[in-house]
Amino acid sequence: MPDLYRAKEEHVMCSIMGYCSPSAVYEVFMRGFQRTISRGPDASKVVDTGEGYLGFHRLAIMGMTTSGMQPFQLDDSYVVCNGEIYGFEKWKEELKEKYVFKSESDCEVLLPLYQEYGVEMFAMLDAEFACIIYDGKTREFIAARDPIGIRPLFYGYDKDHAIIFASEAKNLVGLTDKIMPFPPGYYYKNGTFICYCDIAKTENVCQDDLETVCGKIHDKLTAGVEKRLVADAKIGFLLSGGLDSSLVCAIAAKKSSRPIRTFAIGMSEDAIDLKYAKQVADYIGSDHTEIYMTPDDVIGSLDTVIHLLGTYDITTIRASIGMYFVCKAIHEQTDIRVLLTGEISDELFGYKYTDFAPDAEAFQKESQKRVRELYMYDVLRADRCISVNSLEARVPFGDLDFVKYVMAVDPKLKINTYGKGKYLLRHAFEKEDYLPQEILWREKAAFSDAVGHSMVDYLKEYAEKIYTDEEFEHLRKTYTFARPFTKESLLYRSIFEKYYPGQAEMVVDFWMPNKEWSGCNVKDPSARVLSNYGDSGK
Repeated sequence: MPDLYRAKEEHVMCSIMGYCSPSAVYEVFMRGFQRTISRGPDASKVVDTGEGYLGFHRLAIMGMTTSGMQPFQLDDSYVVCNGEIYGFEKWKEELKEKYVFKSESDCEVLLPLYQEYGVEMFAMLDAEFACIIYDGKTREFIAARDPIGIRPLFYGYDKDHAIIFASEAKNLVGLTDKIMPFPPGYYYKNGTFICYCDIAKTENVCQDDLETVCGKIHDKLTAGVEKRLVADAKIGFLLSGGLDSSLVCAIAAKKSSRPIRTFAIGMSEDAIDLKYAKQVADYIGSDHTEIYMTPDDVIGSLDTVIHLLGTYDITTIRASIGMYFVCKAIHEQTDIRVLLTGEISDELFGYKYTDFAPDAEAFQKESQKRVRELYMYDVLRADRCISVNSLEARVPFGDLDFVKYVMAVDPKLKINTYGKGKYLLRHAFEKEDYLPQEILWREKAAFSDAVGHSMVDYLKEYAEKIYTDEEFEHLRKTYTFARPFTKESLLYRSIFEKYYPGQAEMVVDFWMPNKEWSGCNVKDPSARVLSNYGDSGK
């Protein structure tokens, strides 16, 4: 069996920034740029293009040579890219007669591709990426982001209306009045944002029958995991014991020549995830580590977690606390640099609340909404919790080929008419020994609850102690956008405003179930409050 942890290519997780103005002040640029050095602690480089600055903080994942250091230059053009370009070898083969490649980096192919195809190249990429290009011929800046938004990118304008791009919102605080997320599946050129791929849009409904669909789900997810196993740096896996992360780990275990390393976290007293994660780890033979957190850890982390996230969203913050601590432990206690996670399955196959979808069309519409907003919620959580600890996140369920196919599947097959959510995904892996049957068919538990039901209770109790009812009513009304509706949400918003004053519009609203559906008009984002939660919390 081949060892998939070794290869020649160079990949990096990093932080990028571009100040697109000949009047940009270097010291101002650096003040913002240095705030995300944890994303790329190995090396840093800034170039003056003559029309503005491009900066790159590097975390080397593959091929730790200096030849892979960015920005890459081709003639008078430059590029910085955070991400992975899958299948870049074919592009290098196609272009080798015209271009001399100086490294084994996947991202070095971007400037030759740009010279050959212009902005049309973005739709041709199989990639998780955010990039900024300086075109030396036209003396303009181009930026782009992958269709799901797995790699982060933000933008804003300075007082002279010059645009600034950066990996995280914190880079731009104080440099622009309004910070906004760069829309996934778009590129920026000539002052305009243009959509090159709406990943959630389906032109034609797939006519495959159920067994064919499940077969393709199996094969495409397996391929998505396999391509993300290539790294010179050590790889680890976040394992909750739920269906999604367990499948990623199980597939990886079958594809690896040695035991994979898995990590789970929970409260010591009531973490249902730890129980099931160990069961999975024992079954697949992984080298498993359990991490524990205390009530003091939870409360004491709020400022740190909200600052790194750049959000006030309730469920995102709850779910990030455990993820932050497990990633922190991995960073401090191991030499792992890459983590595979199980995000994006829920948006494709359904949450607990989507069991209440009135019909298949409504299910599909909700799925499209969730996929288009991923970059503000689950994907944001995974990126920030992992990257702040100098690790790289890889998301197999976000594989573009996989997502495009699942979104095209007839929603009549995806909606829960089977008495079990995510039936297609479960059935796809039912006939082989990937997982124990009780894990494969386990009811979904809310992630922020699964690390310990008590965690959310501690957070709510803490918020109750901070505000009286009168203070809560007064303070919540000071916010006109995404107004807090619980004491917990007010607490999070107040911390958010401390670090990102006036930037609440970076997130469209609180993540909540679809309140228009019967059974979903709830006042808390946790699936625990839904009538169908049932055995999920056991």
